[in-house]
Amino acid sequence: MSEISKTYDPKDVEAKWYQYWMEHKLFRSTPDPNKEPYTIVIPPPNVTGVLHMGHMLNNTIQDVLIRRARMQGKNACWVPGTDHASIATEAKVVAMLKEQGIEKKDISREQFLEHAFAWKDKYGGIILEQLKKLGASCDWDRTRFTMEEELSKAVIDSFVQLHRRGWIYKGVRMVNWDPQGKTALSDEEVIFKTSNTKMVYFKYRAADNPDEFLTVATVRPETIPGDVAVCVNPNDERYQSWIGRKVLVPLLDREVPVIADEYVDPEFGTGILKITPAHDVNDYNIGQKYNLPAIDTIADDGTMSEAVGIAKYIGQDRFRVRKAIIQDLEEAGLLVKVEDYSNQVGTSERTGAVIEPKLSMQWWLKMEDIARPAFENVMNDTIRFFPEKFKNMYRSWMENPKDWCISRQLWWGQQIPAYYDDQGNIFVANTKAEAYAEYQALCAQEGRTAMPFDAFRQDEDVLDTWFSSWLWPISVFDGFKDPNNADIQYYYPTAVLVTGFDIIFFWVARMIMAGYAFKGELPFKDVYFTGLIRDKMGRKMSKSLGNSPDALRLIDLYSADGVRFGVLFSSAAGNDLLFDTGVPKSQKQEDITAFMEDPESHNSKLCEQGRNFANKIWNSYRLLSGWEVDESLPFAHAHSVAWLEERLQQALAEIDDHFSKYRISDALQAVYKLFWDDFCAWYLEIIKPEYGQPIDRSTLQHTLDFFERLLQLTHPFMPFITEELWQQVRPRAAGESICIAPYPAATRPADQARIQAMDQAFEIVIGVRQVRNQKEIAPKVPLKLFAKADTLQKYTEAAYIIRKMAVLESFDTCEAQPEQTVSFLVKGEEFFVHVGDAIDLDKEREKLQKELEYAQGFRDSVLKKLGNERFVANAKPDVVQKEREKLADAEANIQALSEALKKLA
Repeated sequence: MSEISKTYDPKDVEAKWYQYWMEHKLFRSTPDPNKEPYTIVIPPPNVTGVLHMGHMLNNTIQDVLIRRARMQGKNACWVPGTDHASIATEAKVVAMLKEQGIEKKDISREQFLEHAFAWKDKYGGIILEQLKKLGASCDWDRTRFTMEEELSKAVIDSFVQLHRRGWIYKGVRMVNWDPQGKTALSDEEVIFKTSNTKMVYFKYRAADNPDEFLTVATVRPETIPGDVAVCVNPNDERYQSWIGRKVLVPLLDREVPVIADEYVDPEFGTGILKITPAHDVNDYNIGQKYNLPAIDTIADDGTMSEAVGIAKYIGQDRFRVRKAIIQDLEEAGLLVKVEDYSNQVGTSERTGAVIEPKLSMQWWLKMEDIARPAFENVMNDTIRFFPEKFKNMYRSWMENPKDWCISRQLWWGQQIPAYYDDQGNIFVANTKAEAYAEYQALCAQEGRTAMPFDAFRQDEDVLDTWFSSWLWPISVFDGFKDPNNADIQYYYPTAVLVTGFDIIFFWVARMIMAGYAFKGELPFKDVYFTGLIRDKMGRKMSKSLGNSPDALRLIDLYSADGVRFGVLFSSAAGNDLLFDTGVPKSQKQEDITAFMEDPESHNSKLCEQGRNFANKIWNSYRLLSGWEVDESLPFAHAHSVAWLEERLQQALAEIDDHFSKYRISDALQAVYKLFWDDFCAWYLEIIKPEYGQPIDRSTLQHTLDFFERLLQLTHPFMPFITEELWQQVRPRAAGESICIAPYPAATRPADQARIQAMDQAFEIVIGVRQVRNQKEIAPKVPLKLFAKADTLQKYTEAAYIIRKMAVLESFDTCEAQPEQTVSFLVKGEEFFVHVGDAIDLDKEREKLQKELEYAQGFRDSVLKKLGNERFVANAKPDVVQKEREKLADAEANIQALSEALKKLA
């Protein structure tokens, strides 16, 4: 053993060992038929991104799983990469060009893409470099990017294949439209925000009697010119006589029908719904149901189109028209009233613009056939969800999925491989040359001259970013380039996907669809859903709130190991984590900003606990590495060594069970308890020689063996400090690493009787310590402890431990409670501590009475459970047996406490 510094400095250690791992290619993986593959593909962060708390949690979990698998002898392959993030990246590039005085409209598509790739090359790898600081053990040689050449070819190939199956079509349907970005968006890219607006009540006059009218309410009066019907609930008695009549669209006097549908809520507003199929999803569905026309009155840029039918509105911004139309309704005598109203308004995640539900010509993927195997194989647990509760969320979307809008009106992305001739025919192929050959064949068949190749036009749109990332488990292994290549054959399907539940539909479901559509099998066996990280007030961490700490600052303050511990320790699968960074309760943005800019203020209690744990591990090795050995001493601590071995076997089985169920937080807590409590707080204190005295060789060797195994057990969670100390326990050859050392596993069932006996011995020690605290007796003052002969006999082996840890002068037998003693109970057996004149009979009686009442209440609760026939019949036998053991212990405690009270009466 080598001497180590008094304090642990993680900064030098972390940089040193990550470089060592990289130099020796310890994360590299190649197909090996003699090893079981264990594959994880990283959820690719946006190329625009930087490390935030969500990334920290997600990637720490992945790293724990991959490091453990590597240590278990599996061929661990963790594939990193980034997503091109069409909308976000294009927005950043457009902004960059504006700063240079360049407008997107003034340059060609090719020139824009040159700028975009240059921006990506400069900024796109930042987050991956930051992941290295976290300790991520990815196979960096396998890093992929969703818009690199081969992955783009895979996207194009998948589009062509699906189009040939008849699953992709082009058509006009309702989309989320971003008027600022001028593109369709997925539902996931729409952020709903509370908006204070106006509810406008206005008159719809009857076409056959201008004196009769219906009062309709809307928060979007600018859409009135697009109304094609008025709808009421057929069961609403107020409007029975109106059904089937005609009414006049305000300001236009265009006749539209009054229809009836149970979709309308009679309790909301006036119980009447204006139907605008071109600008509302629900209205669109009703329009489809009743074969109503759609009038698109809002242009792509958010201004009113010529279809609005009122000249002064054409070309005006939709929100300016919203105000103008209220005034015009009032002047026309059609305005009833205007009320303040608060509602949720969809906004673009990337540009912040208010989303316009809009009919648009787009490319769509039919979901009915492609979704079926993805639905069935999750429901039957071929693909397992952890926690299982997310199957219900998955079911709610996958039972009746909507067709997927896969086109985007951007330049940054894979351009749709559809080509048009001068007659509007569409040709879909992997390349323009292939499409043109099909076109030429058609021309020859029809006897017409083909247009020139250069005039053969490709569709301007690109594919939705998700349409590339849904191929990720296949495309990262070049499964489209060569379906039979060694990587895809070996690494696919992957072992587990770790992701947030918020993209369960947009990514998880679609990857499963792609797996069955293109490979005929699942893409991963398990899906582990993380929760969201929230601040101590329960708010989701976000840039807009300013409540998310700088992830790299946290690493600087608490070390990577400390932060990894912090985000994992209280993060149960699928449940949100309240991560206290000390953000002030003040809602003033300037207070929050000032706090977040002060790195010393980031006092995360969880990360601090992780840093303290690292220091505890460090100090435990400093303690045992400083002991001198006397070769002549006999093996003095065989009993304690045997106990810790059983406790280790027990913990290893528990930890393995936690991992099998993806209870990563529970596994870490079990490791923490084993290392901090069992090894440091009990075992080391038991075997620690008196100051200046040596230790025997056998005890030290067993202790070093325990310590080494504990480091290996802890390594997936805290890789840096464990590597540092593992390398110091004994000499290592170049290239050796704890990364590839065996992961400890239980070799046999633990001896529960030995563990329980030692636990009871510790309870005796704790009992004596509590008496010391109550009577204010100094820790080093030796005390006398008494027990009845049959009780004392049970602790023959552990007697020396009890005497040392409780600081006892003696541990002797007695027939009855000796004078000047205080009693306490362990498993119904009574122990007596001699305290001299420090005893207070009234306080002692009060203490015993409280303990008796607690024991009686506990007994009653166990009796109630055992008296429940359903519990006894349905619970596992070992669970019922444990309850019966609890009852026996409670009865013994009640009897002993009752007798103790009688003696003090």
